[in-house]
Amino acid sequence: MASVASDKEQLAKARAAVGDNYVPGDDEEYMNERQQEYFRILLLDWKKSIHDAAGQTLQSLQDGPIREPDLNDRASSETDWGIELRTRDRQRKLISKIDSALRRIDKGEYGWCEVTGDPIGLKRLVARPVATMTVEAQEAHERKEKISRDD
Repeated sequence: MASVASDKEQLAKARAAVGDNYVPGDDEEYMNERQQEYFRILLLDWKKSIHDAAGQTLQSLQDGPIREPDLNDRASSETDWGIELRTRDRQRKLISKIDSALRRIDKGEYGWCEVTGDPIGLKRLVARPVATMTVEAQEAHERKEKISRDD
């Protein structure tokens, strides 16, 4: 739970540093302190929403087993639960990416491509705050990955 308290403190500090209604713009220095705090807020809010959804899923599972009298209804409910649990597993993996992005902000490496060293770009980071590569580097990586899978 110490992590949750730490996240809340970081979120409060970041919100105070950024202010209300701030949106990063191309007219300011790339990855300045205010932009970094803006992305910290995005990442921490995203992480909190994932934890909240996981808590709701856990509560639903603890409320009791599926008791549908009809076999078809029960099968449908079990399928729905399977999908829900796979979604939560993907989100669990996403939390580690969010934590990694937060560490990159702390180190001053956030927003820069890990392959080329070029700026990732504000629009890409707003769309995918855990991005570690520029669009071009990501596309090249995916092409290379596809070729190696096809061999």
